[in-house]
Amino acid sequence: MKAVVLVGGFGTRLRPLTFTTPKNLLPVVHVPMVERVVSHLAEHGVTDAVLSLGYKPDTFLAAYPDGMCAGVRLAYAVEDEPLDTAGAIRFAAGEAGIDERFVVVNGDILTDVDVTRLVRFHDASGAEATIDLHEVEDPSRFGVVVTDVAGQVEAFIEKPDREDAPSNLINAGTYVFEPSVLGRIDAGRPVSVERETFPALVDAGTLFALDGDAYWLDAGTPETYLQAGLDLLPADGPGSVHETASVADSAHLERSVVGAGATIGEDVTLTEAIVLDGATVESGTRIHRSIVGPGATIRSGGELLDLTVIGDGADIEPDARLRGERIPLEDPDAG
Repeated sequence: MKAVVLVGGFGTRLRPLTFTTPKNLLPVVHVPMVERVVSHLAEHGVTDAVLSLGYKPDTFLAAYPDGMCAGVRLAYAVEDEPLDTAGAIRFAAGEAGIDERFVVVNGDILTDVDVTRLVRFHDASGAEATIDLHEVEDPSRFGVVVTDVAGQVEAFIEKPDREDAPSNLINAGTYVFEPSVLGRIDAGRPVSVERETFPALVDAGTLFALDGDAYWLDAGTPETYLQAGLDLLPADGPGSVHETASVADSAHLERSVVGAGATIGEDVTLTEAIVLDGATVESGTRIHRSIVGPGATIRSGGELLDLTVIGDGADIEPDARLRGERIPLEDPDAG
C-alpha cells in the first residue's frame, strides 16, 4: 500500500521554531514528527510513501538521504508553488506514479487511528474516498462531517461557526482515496480538498467516513506541539533525557524532554518543558510549559513561562523574565 504525506506547509503557527526547521522535522521526544507519522503507516502495511514538499524541501532529503524512513521507501514531490491540499495530493501522487488505492495523511497529525480498519471500511462501502473522523469539543476550526447510518457523507462543512455546527465529528486528516479522485482535481492550480474535492464527492454520493475513535492531535501550534511530547511521557517522573544530553545533578526535571546534545545547568528547574537538540540552559533558570529551540542559550537566572518559544540559536540574556513570548519574532535570515 502507498501513501501521500502532506508536509509542505510553512509552519507559521509554530514560529520561531520553523524559521529554520520545517514543523514535520521537529522532534517529538527525540523522533522527528514525520517519522512518527510514517512509522504508524508502516504498522498498517504502507510500504511506499511520497512526501509532498514545499517549504525547505532539501531538509527532508538531508534527513533521510537513503530514501528510507521507518522502513518505508520514500519518494519526494516538490511543488514550485503552493497547490493547496488537493492540488498537493494530485501532484504528489502523479510524481510517484500512484495508480491504485492509496492513503493520504496530514504530516502534522499524530494519531493511532486503525488505518487497516479504515481501509477495510472503504473497500466494503464501495467508496471513492473515505475520511477518518474524530470527535472534538469545538469543531469551528475544522471540517465538520455529517453522515448517514451507513457512513455515507451527507454534508462536509469547512470551519462552521460553533453554534451552527451540525456535528462534533471533524475531518481528522487521514483519507483513503481511489485513483479516480485524482481526476476530479484540476492540475496546475491550488485546489482545496476540504472546500472543493470533498463537496464534489458528497454530490456524487461516493464519499464515506468512519469515526476512528483514536488518539488524535494536530501538533501544529506551540501548545499542541508541547502536548504531543507530554502525551508520550509517564504521568509522573522526570520525563525523557537523550543519552547524549548533559544534566546537572542539582537540576530538577518534571515531565520534560531534553534533546540530543543539550546541556542543563546547576539548579535548573524544568516542568512540562521541551529543550531541543544542542540547547543550553544555564544555572538557576526556571522553564515551565515552554520550548527552547535547537542550539539556543538561556543564560543564568531566567524564567520562561506560559508557552514562551525560543527559536533556533537565540541567546537569551541573564535573569530574563519571559511570559508567552516568541523570540525572535522575525526570521533572522529573511531577506
